[in-house]
Amino acid sequence: MRLRIDLRYDGTGFHGWARQTALRSVQETVEEALRTVLRAAEPPMVTCAGRTDTGVHARGQVTHVDLEMDMPTRELLRRLNGVLPEDVAVTAVAVAPEGFDARFSAIARRYVYRVCDEPAAWDPLRRKEVLRVGRPLDVDRMNAAATKLLGEHDFAAFCKKREGASTVRALLAFSWERVAPGLLEGTVIADAFCHSMVRALVGSVIPVGDGRRETDWPATVLAAGVRDSAVTVMPAHGLTLEEVRYPADEQLAKRAQESRQVRGEVHQRG
Repeated sequence: MRLRIDLRYDGTGFHGWARQTALRSVQETVEEALRTVLRAAEPPMVTCAGRTDTGVHARGQVTHVDLEMDMPTRELLRRLNGVLPEDVAVTAVAVAPEGFDARFSAIARRYVYRVCDEPAAWDPLRRKEVLRVGRPLDVDRMNAAATKLLGEHDFAAFCKKREGASTVRALLAFSWERVAPGLLEGTVIADAFCHSMVRALVGSVIPVGDGRRETDWPATVLAAGVRDSAVTVMPAHGLTLEEVRYPADEQLAKRAQESRQVRGEVHQRG
């Protein structure tokens, strides 16, 4: 059967989601936990919705795994959390609907980037999930710049190019809000993301917010269609994958097929 397993993790101690030789990854950690709980000879392969990069966190990661077992899902959840390290937690386990693919059935992914721009508001207890900047940021200017990036475009200017991979994406939302004195949250939603795209988008509007760039600068970078060295790819620790969205159950298989046709094996990464 195919199971959907939802996860949260602190990305600080991981070299991203994907397995890497001699490096700690979320994928290997979860797969090894499954192997231990199921007493399997080999770890089962777990597929995720968004392949987060080194240091990026997740509060709403979604995965699937194909297993042969008769253990109740609640018991599997309990046992997994019993063997996983403290920086990873399983929040839900369920039998997946027919046609479900954690990666290709997704219709949108929502990330949030958190920034502190006021020295007196800095909270050292949140240093692993909030970026501290040295200049005050103007939220209205940042939103004016972000709005100009919405829609379906070739985001090659904000992505690390991979041979044979499309960089066309539909940016569904990009907005900033001051949620507390000195604390800003930038919400970025798209059908999918290419490598470093979210952090590059954030890096294009931060200098607009502090007055170093005009509000039309990120749109100018986008239109150029090539990576601009003036755009800073922001540090990973400020970024969290908050949510993955899926269509109704009867549309899951169709969505997965369409996604594979459009993007092939493109990595969905923040």
